[in-house]
Amino acid sequence: MKNLTIIQHPLVKRDLTLLRDRKTPSNVFRSILRRTSTLMAYEVTRNLPLKNIKVRTPLESTSGSIIGKPVVLVPILRAGLGLVGGFVEVIPDARVGHIGLYRDEESLKPVDYYFKVPRNLKQALVLLLDPMLATGGSGAAAITYLKEKGAQRILYVSLVAAPEGVRKVVKAHPDVMIYTCALDRELNRKGYILPGLGDAGDRIFGTE
Repeated sequence: MKNLTIIQHPLVKRDLTLLRDRKTPSNVFRSILRRTSTLMAYEVTRNLPLKNIKVRTPLESTSGSIIGKPVVLVPILRAGLGLVGGFVEVIPDARVGHIGLYRDEESLKPVDYYFKVPRNLKQALVLLLDPMLATGGSGAAAITYLKEKGAQRILYVSLVAAPEGVRKVVKAHPDVMIYTCALDRELNRKGYILPGLGDAGDRIFGTE
């Protein structure tokens, strides 16, 4: 599908299987998700620009590299919080914003209740974090909010995606690349991904 990258790393596939398993308790789910998000971070940031610098080792001077573009992580509350830890572990100087959205159970449309992001998004690579790309409504709305705040380079990072959600986000924002670990079959009538892994927020926080 257009603008979609599926992360194929064997360790990611192993962990996604564990996350799908209904028998995985929330404390183990959180631990696995953090590990998986660390692996995802390596793939998502593969094309980050570098800046060359000089550094002095205990023996002599040499050349090295630092990240040449600021990174901003923006989880969609609440489930997106489950991905932040792994990304921060890999990019410790990343700034973190938050977008609060929930899906109306009847209309399936996103409703916003909180929006707080760092300043100067124009120069940053913004990683929008949301484990489940289902209908795509919340994701598309979140991207719109970020663009209104000046963001020009946005990557959408999800754990599992549905074809319907991918198509909606790409149609609304054809300049945004989507990274996911699996493109699942479809959505059910309630807007849940099949086969999916259930409600990610409930499984992360034990509120099932």
